[in-house]
Amino acid sequence: MHCGPNTSWTGWANASPPSNSWQVGCSYLWTQLAVYQIKSQESRTAMINVAIKMLFGDRVKLLGILLGVTMATVLITQQGGLFFGLMTRAQNVIAEAGDVDIWVMHPTTEQFNLAKPIFMRDVMKVRGLDDVAWASPLVKANLVVAGASGRSRSALLIGLDDVTLAAAPRKFVHGSLEDLRRPDAIAIDRVGFMKLWPNEVVLPGKSLELNDRRAVVVAITDAAPAFSANVIIHTRRSLALSYAPTGRRSVSYIVAGVTDGADIGDTAAHISAVTGLIALTSRAFSDATVDYYLRHTGITINFATTIILGIIVGMAIVGLTFGLFVTDNLSHYAVLKMLGVSNRQLVLMVVSQVGLIALIGYALGIGLAAGFFELVSAPTSALRGFYLPWWMPLTTLAIMAIAVLVSTMMGLRRVLVVDPALVFRGPS
Repeated sequence: MHCGPNTSWTGWANASPPSNSWQVGCSYLWTQLAVYQIKSQESRTAMINVAIKMLFGDRVKLLGILLGVTMATVLITQQGGLFFGLMTRAQNVIAEAGDVDIWVMHPTTEQFNLAKPIFMRDVMKVRGLDDVAWASPLVKANLVVAGASGRSRSALLIGLDDVTLAAAPRKFVHGSLEDLRRPDAIAIDRVGFMKLWPNEVVLPGKSLELNDRRAVVVAITDAAPAFSANVIIHTRRSLALSYAPTGRRSVSYIVAGVTDGADIGDTAAHISAVTGLIALTSRAFSDATVDYYLRHTGITINFATTIILGIIVGMAIVGLTFGLFVTDNLSHYAVLKMLGVSNRQLVLMVVSQVGLIALIGYALGIGLAAGFFELVSAPTSALRGFYLPWWMPLTTLAIMAIAVLVSTMMGLRRVLVVDPALVFRGPS
């Protein structure tokens, strides 16, 4: 807007601060308007209005700060959500076995994917306890399978007890649990079917060769994705042992249920004391599996590094850009200080500027991260099961609030110590 004697008070009320911070006369008149507004309105509201006009008067730096906040928000939220989803996958097979109260395993077993087999006679020991309602053997093995395209896929093979079919998946897209009692029968998850037979209708009837033995797909499950396998296959234990032969130790886990009225934790402790094996509740086994990946793999470090780098880069962009913004508008702050505006009011102005742009950038970043998880949430996506937990945006908000506050402290300090006489000086 033209800065001259013909400018009306009405025009000044909608004016942006002059782009050249050394136009002292124009800066003085513009600040006089601010004082006029302060006197005619509540002081706090007037200072916030002036601060916002200053902020939007320099759109290049405004976009720079916005970019830093948005980028950091997206990285923190997206990487945090992916990390949470990955840890959830690590215990999905345990969580899918909804009818299982207790998992019994070899004492050296630390997590689900590293099962050391035990003897079938151990199942009889567990069944003989008074507080155990039922106990069934379960076989877990890793295979490599090939579909029509000839490409190999990693598969998780789970052998259920031939009689009870305990620990079976809950949801079937086609077929039913009882179909697994048919000869050579296997159930395969929907996404695994699509990986083995791409561009074909997902229906039972296909056959596979597992360890030179024929396996017929009789059912399609909606099993939750596993941590380290592209395909999830369920079958009877007797067939699983032929597809993935073992030695005398032919049981990976014993799954058990407790009697009515029995405490699950006490029953698990009783099983451990009597058998010498490790018995864990489903919740405890899930936690132990997740804890193993947190402590013994580089997953935590990799995700944490990405998140920290996102925070640092975002802070750097916000800090440097806001510092330049303060430098360009330092004469305005000096005039306000000369006219009696207190440091408290100046802090209010700076906090208003930073807070507004931080909230806008945060909202954009959360929107982009939520859009990402919406795109990968399709049932056939390789990242299915990954989602944005409700507490992740709140965590990101707290982190970004601290990061933005720290990155703008230097600019705030310059505002508080600015010399009011700066307005009478020319460019250095």
